[in-house]
Parts: sequence; structure tokens; C-alpha cells
Amino acid sequence: MGIAVAGGTGLLGRHVVRQAERRGHTVIVLSRSRGADVRSGAGLADALDGVDTVIDVTNVRTTEEHPATDFFVEVAGTIQRVGAERGVKHVVTLSIVGIDRVPFGYYAAKLAQERAAASGSVPSTILRATQFHEFAGKAIARGRDGAAAHVMNLRVQTVAARTVAAVLVDLAEGAATGRAPDLAGPEEADLVALARRLVQHRGKSIQIHPDDDSVAAIPPHAFLPGPGARIEGPTFDEWLDSEDAAALAL
Repeated sequence: MGIAVAGGTGLLGRHVVRQAERRGHTVIVLSRSRGADVRSGAGLADALDGVDTVIDVTNVRTTEEHPATDFFVEVAGTIQRVGAERGVKHVVTLSIVGIDRVPFGYYAAKLAQERAAASGSVPSTILRATQFHEFAGKAIARGRDGAAAHVMNLRVQTVAARTVAAVLVDLAEGAATGRAPDLAGPEEADLVALARRLVQHRGKSIQIHPDDDSVAAIPPHAFLPGPGARIEGPTFDEWLDSEDAAALAL
């Protein structure tokens, strides 16, 4: 089948593209660098010629609510509009577990994206995934100051980005289901503990300190999957030995 990947040049998008290609699908990467702007629609009609399903894993740099909302809503609306014109049969959109429980502006933007993706005429599937295993490394890099890093003190159930990509392709190969079951990894853990395990595994001398202040307004279990979630490996410790973990910059 023909699968187009919006955001196919990013970390997760590259996994999606490789996974779909390995399964024998014809894959088109939707990006401005390849002549298709999923926000404005420029070049998108030609790019979607012969495409059955669009997988949307686009992201935006800002975490501010209004510009992020504008981006996600415009992209979702454009994919729906042009997809309907070109005969696309299914749109699969990646979202995040907890966006309806966490008072972040970026999460409000993701909720708006879900609504926009589900409101078009092309049948849609929304997959909410927990934070990726890679999130621990990004949290270290974001909070690092010399030989120390402050990491948000969150309860999480992380999943490998490569696994999320495989599940997105699973969903793309089937019929639209609306809201798919949440996707999470096998183990619940503290993000601070995961960051410390990552640092130890990499042999880095970085002291990890819990950041409680920035998460004070977040309910304790907001980032954990809901009932009936799809649970997929590898575990975090198994993932630590992967090339994906080794590629993370701390």
C-alpha cells in the first residue's frame, strides 16, 4: 500500500519510514525539503497521488500553546482536506498519553490537533503513546548545567520510539478505529531513576537532581496509560543496549 509520512525526517518519522519500507509498502516522506508543505498544502496534492494512508508524526519547536495550536490544527486540517481530494482512505495521528490531564500549553495544542484530525471526512485513528525511552536523555540534556542535571520528578511508563513507529504502521495497515488503545512500555518508573540508569550505563559523571517545582501542578499518574493500554517492549534496560540509546547526546 502507499503510505505517506508527515514528519518523516524527524527521529520518530525516520523509524516509521524504515518500518513501512521493510514491510514492503511504497513510502512517501512529506516535508518542505521534499516539495510538500503539510501546513500550507503547497505540493501536497501531487505528493499524495496513489497514497492510501497518511501517518502524521509532525512536531513543532515551540511549546507555547497558541503557536503550537495553530501549527497542529493547520497541519491536521490540510492533511484532511487535501487527503480527501486525493482519495486518501485513512489518516493515523500520533498523540501523547496524559494531554487531557496535564496543564501544559503544548498539550492543549495536541488536544486541538486530535479534534482537527478526527473532524475531517477521511477516516482517522488517534494513537496516544507514553513518553519515549529517549525522553530520559532529552530531559538530562535540557536540564544539564555542567556536571549536574535537573530532571522533572515524574512517574512514567516509557516506550521505545522504534516500537511506537511499528505500532503506527500496524494501525496504518488496518481500518480506521478512531481512538486506538494507549501505547506504553512494560514498566512504570520514576523519570529521575531512568535518567540515573542512563547516565550510569553510559559511564557519565552527571549528578541527576529531581526537579519538583516544575511538575507541582501535574497529577501524580498523569503520564501513565489508561485501562486497556497496549503494552510493548523492550524494557528500558533492554533499550539501553540499543543503537538508539547509544545515539543520544547527553
